[in-house]
Amino acid sequence: MPKAERRTISFLLNGDPVEVTVPVTRYLVDVLREDLAMMGTKRACDQGACGSCSVVMDGALISSCLVLAVRAEGASIQTIEGLGSIEGGLHPLQKSFASHGATQCGYCTPGMIVAGKALLDANPDPSVEEIKHWLTGNLCRCTGYAKIIEAIRAVAEGRTEPAFPITVPTVKAHG
Repeated sequence: MPKAERRTISFLLNGDPVEVTVPVTRYLVDVLREDLAMMGTKRACDQGACGSCSVVMDGALISSCLVLAVRAEGASIQTIEGLGSIEGGLHPLQKSFASHGATQCGYCTPGMIVAGKALLDANPDPSVEEIKHWLTGNLCRCTGYAKIIEAIRAVAEGRTEPAFPITVPTVKAHG
C-alpha cells in the first residue's frame, strides 16, 4: 500500500498561528483533535449530519468531518476552545447554556454552541424559528432542544440567565 502524500499547512486556530504536516487525505476533525488537542470538536456521524464536529472556518459554519485538512491552508478556524474557558472567562453562550440547563451528556454541546455563535454573528437577533432552522444540522439526543433554543435566544436578548429562574425554597431547621 503506497504511503499517502503529506503536506504542511498553516492556518489560524482560535486566533493563533499553527503549522502541521498532514496526509492529504486526512480530515480536519482528526487534525484538530489528534494533532492540535481541540477535543471539543467531536467525531460522530462522519457524514456532516450531526453537528458534533462543527467549527467556523473563515466565518462559515462547517462540518469538519467533511473537510480535508489541506483545505484549511491559510484559513482562520474557530473551535469551542476559542470561545472561552473557565480560566480565561466563558463566552456568553457558554454561560447561557450552563444557566439554562441546555446540556446533559454534553457530547453535542460544543457543536451547538459553535453553531449558536455563528448564527448570532450572522444575525444578532434571531427569532425562535430562525434558531430552530439554524440548528437543523445539529443533533441532540438528550435535551429536546427547548433549553438550547432558550439559551441562544437569551444571549440575543443580552442576558445569560433564564428569564424566569428556578428557585429552590430554603428549609429552616427547627431547633
